Amino acid sequence: MVSLDNLIDAVDKEKDNIVKLLQDLLRIPSVTGDELEIQKFISSYLRQVGINTKMWEPDLEELKKHPGYVPVEVGYKNRPNVAGILKGEGGGRSLILNGHVDVIPSGPREAWSVDPWGGKIIGDSIYGRGASDMKSGIAAMTAAAMIFSKNGIKLNGDLTLEYTVDEELSGNGTLDFVIKGYKADGGISLETSSLKVQPACIGRIWFETTINGKAAGIQNRRAGVNAIDLGYKIKGAVDSYEALRISTLNHALFPDKVEALACIIGEFKSGSYPSAFPDTCVLRGSIATLPNEDSNKVKADFKRYIEEFAKEDPWMRDHQPEIKYKGYFAEPSEISPEHPLVKTLSNAYTSITNSNPVISGRTGAADIRFLNKYGNTPSLIFGPGDTLQMHATNEHVKIESLLTATKILVKTIGEWCGIKD
Repeated sequence: MVSLDNLIDAVDKEKDNIVKLLQDLLRIPSVTGDELEIQKFISSYLRQVGINTKMWEPDLEELKKHPGYVPVEVGYKNRPNVAGILKGEGGGRSLILNGHVDVIPSGPREAWSVDPWGGKIIGDSIYGRGASDMKSGIAAMTAAAMIFSKNGIKLNGDLTLEYTVDEELSGNGTLDFVIKGYKADGGISLETSSLKVQPACIGRIWFETTINGKAAGIQNRRAGVNAIDLGYKIKGAVDSYEALRISTLNHALFPDKVEALACIIGEFKSGSYPSAFPDTCVLRGSIATLPNEDSNKVKADFKRYIEEFAKEDPWMRDHQPEIKYKGYFAEPSEISPEHPLVKTLSNAYTSITNSNPVISGRTGAADIRFLNKYGNTPSLIFGPGDTLQMHATNEHVKIESLLTATKILVKTIGEWCGIKD
């Protein structure tokens, strides 16, 4: 009979196939909104290695009814979710492995030293858009399930693989799995974590601030109020708000508060013509939130802070900036570091690497927020992708990280779900 140790050794034997799987995934430019081709590839691959699959398009109207829905401009026609299912024999704990197939655009080709859709190996790493975020995670969870299926090993508990769309702009793909009733005794999101075990993630709130100055002709500009000048003042207020949060907030899993609590202006737009006086300014940015915060309270606090700051300006005192919360929104989320799944994954990490894992919070939003809050599936984050490579030019992942993550997943699946005697 094949033992769990034999299955872990099988990862090394399958190295070339696992590397090729990631390369194949990277060669499909699955930018958000264009996920059909990669989902067809994944569904076909799963069937070839003996894993049952389901594929369906999320129902936008049903998503809109859910409190966790994030508004989107494009629906889900030809943008299917895919599920891979290894049905357990009974008596074991169930597990969900979750990952998103969409990636952000590659950006200018000339900025890359390699083809962003080439999956090229250079040295000990594989390069391409999504290599870190998070096609290496997709490859690892697929390969781990493949190891069990290919070797004819039956699990006691159900193992479900969730391949979701539209994570980069909403997370509605994972929410759709929740709406359709997918749940388990535990869940692992294979998001970028640099092989850290992460029982928590931050949230993210996008905001838009519109500031109105006073119109004037360019020759009579001294009679106007320049909206660009006002915009710089509000940008300074946002910086001050970030500093205040960093100095006052704390969470044990986020010791680096500068990294965790980013609150920035990402877009600054004003003016309509080089020789016209700018009387309107629109700032867009985002606020990171910790798992021990209430998102609605943060929204109210931020609005109040900006309004109080604006009162110090003689013009904005009576012409307050308009603050709206629109676009991407993600709740922070966490489970206890003492949860049995955290312990099982951590023990697997130690067994494979002969070292203790770093237990931390992820300084990026993740779909565990849907699994934890709405899906009755206590979930954490663990993936081979380097968080610092997320959305980077010349994005890459180390082959060794991919293989290590796969081995740890095999060990975790076997220990959590149980192997049929």
